[in-house]
Amino acid sequence: MTRRLTWTLLALTSVLLVLAVVPLAVLMTARERVAFRDDQRAATRVIAAAAEEHLSDRKAPTGMRRELDVAARAGDCAAVYDGSARLVASTPCTSAQGGEAEELVEAVLAGHEPGPPEDEGRLLAAEPAGEVRQPAGAVVLARSAAPLDARVAAIWGWSAAIGAAGLAASVLLSVRLARWVSRPLSALDASARKLGEGALDERADVSGGPPEVRRLAATFNTMAARTEALVHGHRAVIADVSHQLRTPLAALRLRLDVLGLGVEGDTAAELTAAQEEISRLSRLVDGLLAVSRAEQASPRPTAVRVDEVVTERVVAWSPVAEERGVRLRASEGPALTVSLGSGHLEQILDNLIANALDAVPDEGNVTVGHQLVGSSARLWVRDDGPGMTAEAKAVAFRRFGNSEARGTGLGLAIVHRLVTVNGGTARLEDTPGGGLTVVLDLPLWTGEP
Repeated sequence: MTRRLTWTLLALTSVLLVLAVVPLAVLMTARERVAFRDDQRAATRVIAAAAEEHLSDRKAPTGMRRELDVAARAGDCAAVYDGSARLVASTPCTSAQGGEAEELVEAVLAGHEPGPPEDEGRLLAAEPAGEVRQPAGAVVLARSAAPLDARVAAIWGWSAAIGAAGLAASVLLSVRLARWVSRPLSALDASARKLGEGALDERADVSGGPPEVRRLAATFNTMAARTEALVHGHRAVIADVSHQLRTPLAALRLRLDVLGLGVEGDTAAELTAAQEEISRLSRLVDGLLAVSRAEQASPRPTAVRVDEVVTERVVAWSPVAEERGVRLRASEGPALTVSLGSGHLEQILDNLIANALDAVPDEGNVTVGHQLVGSSARLWVRDDGPGMTAEAKAVAFRRFGNSEARGTGLGLAIVHRLVTVNGGTARLEDTPGGGLTVVLDLPLWTGEP
């Protein structure tokens, strides 16, 4: 953002400087050229006035030669021609003579006003000696263009220096302005990222930047404080509920165990059924606690090897699968590293494998596999059990969404929460030939947490 603001302000300043400095330099250059030509023509007219006295009035050429000497000392070259275009007098240099000078003389004697030609770095000017329509002669004055070029170069040099100084000042001001605006926003972005990662006590600085940014930071701090209070309150409720429920459940289970000692017949069957219900209730409480922890999770991404975790969990669940007569295996796949919270992939696979083992009948199959798909790692758990109806799949990721589930109905809700909080996606598909396939797309590890 700082670079974008800086470059935008610099581009705007550069355009304004070009629009202001260049036309001014062009105007000043034109004025210098006009002033130079006017001064040259004035000097030529002075010599022409003195030459007229000699050519028309037949006076001594003293005044004419004096003006020619003045022009020579000034560094100009001048030449006086009579009405027949013959050279009458000149300065020691000959720049006012030659082809260009003769053309100017002929134009002046013909009553025309010639243009100002340039001869090898010298500007030529011609004036009639006497009346314009019937001149008694003509004067040509050649003046070096070096002083004019030096003044023009000075004008453009100063213009460039002013533009460079303005641009340098603009750079300093642009950088300071961009940092004044972007630094508080960057700090606010960092605070928001830390809050999203689980640092609930993170607050933004409200002392710097424009008023709008300070108000935004204050609003963010208010939101963060309310979020912290809500999360802590939720966690406190979960902790209290878990404590209050587990203690009486444990006590009730012990009482039922005591009552079941030495009891036979229908009473023993009822006590056994009650103990099973107590166990189911305990699992339900544990499942709710697991869902709550998953919903509160704000993971810090770490590098997780999918192939290693898949192999490890398949090996861990193999005894359970063998006990139930189910074939559990991991298909071969590439070595992939994904970005997940610590322990999340293990928890995801445990829930999916447990659900699959509960769903498939004896001699069934459960396969866990993975592959690279685009910029994601695709992980799937496939079984050949009874599968799910379209209605059941639509609500399977909700708490207690599948009313036909054999367990608590919370496993897929935990999986969905853990996958989505890490930036992945989860969906359910039908297994070819019958059964259910859970497909997960997980973000690859990029090397940056």
